Order: sequence, then structure tokens, then C-alpha cells
Amino acid sequence: MCSLVFISSTAIAAAFPPSRWVALTDVPGAGSNPVFALAVNPTNDQELIAGSGAGGLYRSTDGGTTWKPVHSGAAGFLTVAYSPFNAALILAGTQRGAWVSSDAGAHWSAAAGLASRSVRAFGFARTAIIAGTDKGVYLSDAGTAWTASGLTDTSIDAVAVAAVNPPLRFLAGGDSAQGAIPLYQSVDAGATWTPLNPAISGTIVTRLAAGPLPPTGTVRPIVVGTNTGVFISSDNGATFTPISGGILLPSTDFTQVGFTAAHFDRFFVASDGGGANGGGLWSTADSGQHFSSLDPPVASVTALAVSGDEVPILYVATFRPSDHTPALWAYRDTGGTPQGPVTSNTPAATPARTRHAGTSIGALLRSIWSSQIPYIALGVAALLLIALAAVSHFRSRRR
Repeated sequence: MCSLVFISSTAIAAAFPPSRWVALTDVPGAGSNPVFALAVNPTNDQELIAGSGAGGLYRSTDGGTTWKPVHSGAAGFLTVAYSPFNAALILAGTQRGAWVSSDAGAHWSAAAGLASRSVRAFGFARTAIIAGTDKGVYLSDAGTAWTASGLTDTSIDAVAVAAVNPPLRFLAGGDSAQGAIPLYQSVDAGATWTPLNPAISGTIVTRLAAGPLPPTGTVRPIVVGTNTGVFISSDNGATFTPISGGILLPSTDFTQVGFTAAHFDRFFVASDGGGANGGGLWSTADSGQHFSSLDPPVASVTALAVSGDEVPILYVATFRPSDHTPALWAYRDTGGTPQGPVTSNTPAATPARTRHAGTSIGALLRSIWSSQIPYIALGVAALLLIALAAVSHFRSRRR
């Protein structure tokens, strides 16, 4: 169970308490739109970029305490990613095109070649960048100009880079109404693609992630999230092992996967619950053999960003389907029992909250008054009798 603790919401990200949820400032202008695009600078855990479904792009340099608009008027943002090799390079994908920043998010320009595409995911190698779109995959060397690179008849929802140095190895996954789940591999930097035909369940690849290299060997772990579960491969996608279902994880759609920067066996998976009231956020430190729930304040997780620290900060976007409320949170994962959420002890009262508080207090007072009327009347009568007796006594003495 999570306990409720009140601390100042002005605490900077560096002071986030261990294993405790902290409420962050909402992204301005998000309204009732979920936040699907959220990223943290790999070299500075206080710098964040968030894109709202309403089309605004925002930057924070204080761990989500304040947000500054850096771009507006675009279609709804679907993804945002920092380059792990150059933190000044950031890419943001929307329902119609993509945007690129080469100065850590201060300024943005349209990415050439993607204007008519729905851009869902990015992956970074040292010499190339891959994007997954509604019409296949696209490649770029610096993120500013893009060219189609195959799978044009497939809607691609997720991409990953399994080998960041030449020969580059890419993975791309999409959705299919029937047949085998569409998961493809390129071992020649995107020049050709072959289907993997993995023995995994589902019809949509919702997320792909390749972790850091193990201490020995040259094969990165690959985690695949689908609309029915999570699967992991340790042999370049030749075989996959399910790590959801049973006592490990629920069999649901997993839309977020994030590795820690330096540990190939430590990663996080999250679900938005498929639009229902389910979902959650889980962590593993042994390549998925065991998982622990991090008990997010709202179960439906729509975006996840993992900082590059040894003890990482998780930045999480949630969405409450019952009233269409988006929210942002931070959690420093020290391995302890999750606590929270943390809220301010002096919250800024909105008009709605003020009216609600006034109504509640007024109703309480009216309830107390109505329930005590008989006793109050008896007390007043007794006081009057005592006062009359005292006056009579006083007057008798004066006579």
C-alpha cells in the first residue's frame, strides 16, 4: 500500500526522495489529452522534453517543476527521444511529421522527408538514425533529412537498434489485423529487411528496446512489448521468451520499455491498460525472471523516461480514463518499497477546489449545528434561569 506524505512540491529533482512518488507540474495546455511523448537528457536528469497530444512541445530544466513552451501548433506528439550519443540532438514525432532540435531543445525545425508521415518511434546508432512511421521505416544521418528505407506497406509502431556500430542491426515492429505479428530485422543498416516470425503472441508490436551490452559477449538483450504481453530475446531475435502472464506480469498491452544506462539486466515495463482502468509500472533486475510493481499513483502509464543515473529517476506520464486527467510524476528507484504519492502541503487552490472546500466545510458546520440544536436550547434555558435567580437574589439584598 502507498502512504500519503506531504512535502514541498518545490523540491528540485536532485532531492527526489528514494523510492517515493513525487507529483510534477502538469504540462501546460495538455487539457484532457494524454502525454505520449516524454524524454530525459541522458547526461542531465533535470532536463526533460514533453509533447502533448494537443500539439505543444515543452522543455523543463528543473526536473519538471516548471515548463517552458518551445514549439506549438504541431499535430499531436507521439514520441520524443534524445540521442544517446549527442544529448544536444532531440527528435520529436507527431501525427504529421517530425521536428528536430540540435541545441538541447531550445529551438526546433521541421525534419525534411517526414512531413506526411505519422512518426511513432526513433532509434539511434552511432552513424545513423531510424524512424518508424505509418508507411515503413525512414533513415537519417543527422535527423534533419530523411529517406524511406523499406517496409513501406507496413505500419511501423516500434523500432530499436540492436547493434550501434557497423554492421548496423535494426529491428522494426508493426501491427497486423491477422497472421503473424510483424517483426522485422535488418543486418545491413536498413538496406534490406527480413521477417523474424517470432513465436510471440499479439497482433501489434507496441514497443521495442535493446539494452546495453552484457559484460561479456556482443549481443544486446531485446525486449518486445505487444498488445498481449512482454517477451525477451538474448540471441538477436532468433528466439523469444515470454516474461508476462502467470505470477510475473499480467497479460496485457505493454506500451513502454526502458533500460537503465549501464545494466543490461535491469529494465522497466509499463502499460496503459488498453484504455481501461488497468495498467501499471514494473521493474526487474534479473532480465525479467522477477518483477516488482512500482505502484504508480495512476495505473494507466502513457509515457516513461529513464534517466542515465546509476540510481535512475523515472519520469512517468499517466492518464486517468474516468475523467480524462493527464499527470506527470517522478520516482527515484533505489530498490525500496514504493511510497507515495508526494503532494504539496500548500497546494494552489483552483476555483473548483475552493468551491468544493467551501461547500464541504459549510455542510459540515450545518450538520454539526442541526445535530446539536436540542442541547444548545437546553443550555441556553438553564443559563437564563440561573441569570434570573441571580438578579432576583441581588435585588432582594438591595431591598
